[in-house]
Amino acid sequence: MGRAGRLAGAIVAETGDQYFLVGQTKEPCDFAEHGFEPPARPVEGAPWFVRLGAARAVELAPPRLELALEGEELARVLAHRFVIERNGSVSERLWRLVLAGGDPDADDSEPTGDVDARWLGAMPGPFWQIIRDIVLRCR
Repeated sequence: MGRAGRLAGAIVAETGDQYFLVGQTKEPCDFAEHGFEPPARPVEGAPWFVRLGAARAVELAPPRLELALEGEELARVLAHRFVIERNGSVSERLWRLVLAGGDPDADDSEPTGDVDARWLGAMPGPFWQIIRDIVLRCR
């Protein structure tokens, strides 16, 4: 079982003792403050993720997604589901859609713990692409 949380606008995927930074950060990030070694390289271009080393015990801040995926497969699926290809950023609307289980523009408060998102990893890519296109369409 893997988990995913947010860090400086990007996603951190946690699977066992492995961590991955998915997407580019949207603000400066002191990785050491969060328990990570700085990434060996920037997250630029596909596959839109890079492995992170843990410098100490790490606790992902809630809300977190739980997925039935592990290792690089988890990071790859998260990148395909959430990263906007043209700039490498994580879509806030797609993230909120999964967290809220519905309207990505709702002003409801975010969950405070773990969200069962196993369905996200199991959903066929072409089906998610339809949802993604609708959510990301300019309004």
